[in-house]
Amino acid sequence: MIKRIVNILVLIPVGIVLIVLSVANRQSVTLALNPFRPEDSVLSVTAPFFVYLFLAVIVGLVIGSLATWFTQGKYRKRARVEAGEAVKWHTEAEKHKTRAEAIASQAVLPASGK
Repeated sequence: MIKRIVNILVLIPVGIVLIVLSVANRQSVTLALNPFRPEDSVLSVTAPFFVYLFLAVIVGLVIGSLATWFTQGKYRKRARVEAGEAVKWHTEAEKHKTRAEAIASQAVLPASGK
């Protein structure tokens, strides 16, 4: 519930800011990818400025997600190893439990005679 409230408190203002920036920055802008000849039309892209803003946000999200994914890789590996060990120990415990039940059923308890 707290996570949902925090997401709402963060995402709604970010969305409002992006919408306001989109409306305010509708003019076309040329992005020149050739630093030596900026007027070269082959390596330039013309689009409304808000498109570049959205692309920057999307690229930032992707780069942040990838950085988080690679940073947490050691924890995922540790979780896989420990899950494998847990399955191994659970299987071994079941085997010992079955064996103990078999031994207990074979054991003959002397009847107490009074």
